[in-house]
Amino acid sequence: MANVVELNFPIDSALKHDAEIVLNNLGLSMATAIDIYLKQITLTGRIPFDVELPMAPDSINAKFMTASDIRNTLKAGEDDIKHGRCIKAKDIKKKGL
Repeated sequence: MANVVELNFPIDSALKHDAEIVLNNLGLSMATAIDIYLKQITLTGRIPFDVELPMAPDSINAKFMTASDIRNTLKAGEDDIKHGRCIKAKDIKKKGL
């Protein structure tokens, strides 16, 4: 058997919990999932998935909007906030969104 070392690092408890649910459904332990991840890094020489910021849809991507489009979008957002048609970021997790 290979020489085994123990990793110990802090991680957000909610993230760990959510990941464990998925891993349990896949029949994997957290240790096995991390082992797979590290093996893929050593086999491929890179992180085994793309790390990038998601692209905004064209309809709200400032690169494709005119100044008027941007103003109208911001105004619509302000109106949504004013009329309570929004969810506060702190409430998203509570509502399961």
